[in-house]
Amino acid sequence: MEEAKVDSQGNRRRWSLQGMTALVTGGTKEYSFGDINMCRHAIVEELADLGAIVHTCARNQVEIDACLLDWKAKDLCVSGSVCDVSSGAQREKLMETVNSIFHGKLNILVNNAGGVTFYKPTQNYTPEDFSNVMTLNLESAFHLSQLAYPMLKASGEGSIIFISSVASLIAFDIGGVYGAAKGAINQLAKNLACEWAKKTEGLILLLLDISRLL
Repeated sequence: MEEAKVDSQGNRRRWSLQGMTALVTGGTKEYSFGDINMCRHAIVEELADLGAIVHTCARNQVEIDACLLDWKAKDLCVSGSVCDVSSGAQREKLMETVNSIFHGKLNILVNNAGGVTFYKPTQNYTPEDFSNVMTLNLESAFHLSQLAYPMLKASGEGSIIFISSVASLIAFDIGGVYGAAKGAINQLAKNLACEWAKKTEGLILLLLDISRLL
C-alpha cells in the first residue's frame, strides 16, 4: 500500500490503493438509520478515490448504469455488472467476470450485499423465509469468499471485508433470523482469519459493523 499526498478533492490521505483491485457486492443501494442516510456506494467511491480499480454488482442494471454515470463524472475507475448474490450460478458468473477484468488477481473483496427484505414474527417464518435470509446474508458471503480465494492469494495482498450488524451482538424483539445470520458472519470471519491468514501470506480478514460508524 503506497503513501499518498492528496486525494481527488485535494485532501491529504494517509495511504493509497493505487493499482489495487476491489470487488464490492451490492454497491448501489442506501443504508438508512433514522434520520441518517449512508450510501452503500460510498464504499465503492472511497476505494476508487484512494486509487483502486473497483467492480461492483447489483440486481438491477438501471441502478448500476445510474451509479456508473455518477462515478464516471467523478473520474473514478469503476465497472459494474448484474448479479443477485442469492443465486449460486450468478455468484459464479460474477467471479468469472471479475477474474477476467482483473486478470486473475483481486486485492479486496467487500461482502457488502445483504440485509432484510421483510419483517415478521419469528413464529410466522416459513422454511423458505429462513433459507432466503441465510442465503442472502451468510451463504452468499461464504461462497463469494471461496470463489475469490484463488485471486486474493494470487494478488499477494488480499483482504476480505464482511459487513456485520449490531443485530449480531444485541437481542431485539424482531429480526431474530437476520441476527443469527450476522452472528454467523462474525464467527465465519474469525475462523477464516485463523485458517486463511496463516496459510496465505498477506491475506487479511476484517469484520465491519456499519451501524457503529453512524
